[in-house]
Amino acid sequence: MQPYRIWISYLTMMRKELMRIIRIWSQTLLPPVITTSLYFVVFGTFIGSQLANIHGFSYIQFIVPGLIMMSVITSSYMNTVSTFYFAKWTKNLEELLVSPTPDWVVILGFVSGGVLRGLLVGLLVTIVSLFFTHLTISSIVVLLSAVVLTSVLFSLAGLINGVFANSFDGISIVPTFVLTPLTYLGGIFYSVEMLPEFWQKVSLFNPILYMVNAFRYGFLGVSDIPVAQCFMVLGGLMVVCVGVLVYIFKQGIGVRH
Repeated sequence: MQPYRIWISYLTMMRKELMRIIRIWSQTLLPPVITTSLYFVVFGTFIGSQLANIHGFSYIQFIVPGLIMMSVITSSYMNTVSTFYFAKWTKNLEELLVSPTPDWVVILGFVSGGVLRGLLVGLLVTIVSLFFTHLTISSIVVLLSAVVLTSVLFSLAGLINGVFANSFDGISIVPTFVLTPLTYLGGIFYSVEMLPEFWQKVSLFNPILYMVNAFRYGFLGVSDIPVAQCFMVLGGLMVVCVGVLVYIFKQGIGVRH
């Protein structure tokens, strides 16, 4: 397949995703913004005003980067898992797979849609957070790298979930029983230094901890984990997810019948 045709295929998938996200914005963009705003009000304004500073920052300043990252993670994951499963359910995926479009372009198209939605939600949540606190940027490179790579990672993970989901219930099991607990225990609402030594070590097995801390460093310049280590974990997980997806599509597991 010629390069320009590959480019057209990719742009077509991206345009379709963008139009879908905008068309049903009340389902794709609004809910995470409202939910995170409630976190700002309850945990940041009401409860946070009664708590001591963490690493020299007010409680709401400390939790805002984590809450933004939580919305990015959830939106990126849910976009790819739901979009891919719906494509299987409506048989649109079969039409895409029998076309000359390479598998890697199909993967890239779905993942890019998740990244697009994740970044849009993250931007909206960031704008809303400015009504509650003042944000500073310590390193724009670290900040952008962390949010983009995290969005890519969870878009990849959502696509894997979508491949193996056999029902609409199947696309919510992992977000409900795996993703949500890991997110809440990923250092969003606290510094791991506040935990007993045993739980600090246990927390190191939570991959979301590294993403939240890298993103927080981009804003505040503080992190419980060395930033280089955070990006190593991110990169390693992305390589694993890409490898799994390439194998899945090559073998036709869950995508060809």
